[in-house]
Amino acid sequence: MIPLRTPSSLSRLASLFCRLLPLWILLFAAQPEIQAQSIPVNPMRLNIGLDGPVEGKDADVAVKVLFLITVLSLAPSIVMLMTCFTRIVIVLSFIRNALTIQGAPANQVIVGLALFLTYFIMEPVWARIQSEALQPYMSKQISSEQAMEAAATPIRSFMLRQTRPKDVELFVELAKMNATSVESLPLRVVIPAFVISELRTAFQMGFLIFIPFILIDIVVATVLMSMGMMMMPPATIALPLKILLFVLVDGWHLIIRSLLLSFGT
Repeated sequence: MIPLRTPSSLSRLASLFCRLLPLWILLFAAQPEIQAQSIPVNPMRLNIGLDGPVEGKDADVAVKVLFLITVLSLAPSIVMLMTCFTRIVIVLSFIRNALTIQGAPANQVIVGLALFLTYFIMEPVWARIQSEALQPYMSKQISSEQAMEAAATPIRSFMLRQTRPKDVELFVELAKMNATSVESLPLRVVIPAFVISELRTAFQMGFLIFIPFILIDIVVATVLMSMGMMMMPPATIALPLKILLFVLVDGWHLIIRSLLLSFGT
């Protein structure tokens, strides 16, 4: 049994609470002052940037580090848009779509194969960049601006060999540039023209890849309709026939060989 409080006991508790309330208010009011006297408060500081006077050399190093980080963040775009990677990965994707197999080969396999083929095709360009730009810059024979120009020359030559003159003329006209030699074209003109040409070439190759597989679909659909098997999906019969045809003609060898030869390797 819980004892019930009588009115007299409640009145005593209320009077005790009223007497102690001012003491508690004084204690809480004096607590910040006590803490301020006992514990020194050090303000937190957040410093972003260069604190105090710095030399010009240090600022130049900081700008170079920032530029390097920016280039590393743009490295995937540089690989995709300034090399043969775009054409290769699009053609390999067309093969998978033409076979009507959505999961084989997987995206990781297609991208990995495209990267290794890109390395194989671009290796002479990388060798020129290594010998003409990177090694002289590391040995302090040329400045960073000269190294960038020397590295851009092999890349520009490779892209111009794969670019249609029509696409180059389009961006030269839009940039409102005066008459200039092909070797002196800036990268802001060469890169978009190269990408457009690569997309056109990749879609042309993809169309040629689709033709034999479309013929198989037409033949299978016609045979099924002539046999009265209209409820049978043509894809059920056409899929193994496509895979069989692709294996018999050694399709992967032909596709990779055509890709390599399309870049003049």
